[in-house]
Amino acid sequence: MATFCERVWAETAELRGAISALPFNRELAAGTLAEDRFRFYMIQDALYLDDYSRSLAAAAVLAPDSDARCFFAAAAEEAIVVERALHAGFFEKFGVTPEDAAAAEKSPTCTAYTNFLLATAHTGSYAELAAAILPCFWIYWDVGLAIAKESAPDNPFAAWVETYSDDAFGDQVRRAIAITDQTAETAGEAECGRMRAAFVLSTQYEWMFWDSAYRLETWPVTA
Repeated sequence: MATFCERVWAETAELRGAISALPFNRELAAGTLAEDRFRFYMIQDALYLDDYSRSLAAAAVLAPDSDARCFFAAAAEEAIVVERALHAGFFEKFGVTPEDAAAAEKSPTCTAYTNFLLATAHTGSYAELAAAILPCFWIYWDVGLAIAKESAPDNPFAAWVETYSDDAFGDQVRRAIAITDQTAETAGEAECGRMRAAFVLSTQYEWMFWDSAYRLETWPVTA
């Protein structure tokens, strides 16, 4: 019998295919992505990870066993420390000053995605939160592995590709999948339905996040 994660992964196959086919990811693999689009993406990703780390920390608090608590607590720290180092390198390489980063505001998509995660952390169950958190892990690894297979020689975005196709990151993803499956095993039918909805919505937001970076998304009106 298929596990919860196997089922939702299969159910989102078409959506995940659309993520891989996005111009942002195709051009990232080819090394031809415009620098302004990548700069926009990295700034928004840094803003996203600030709140994603809070969601991971909330999962650590809610987790019913010590292994899951340790995993989510370590992941929350890594989202801040390791990713900060990656972003700092790209910011320097692609001309993003500390002032630019400090002045940046979340795009509409980044705002919606992080608000969903934080709302789930505060109003949903631990099981829903684990499912909502998982796509950021799993889809990045899936995209990273796919791009690594066809990445252009001397790709200017090689560090990004290497980070998300790395075996160590894959181990994290496998652990997140195992924790989510373990959680689903003890969840009732209704809660599993909410877990599925959370996983699907986060996957949709993943599509929107890369698409918004390619479009250099801005708010349609400003104060």
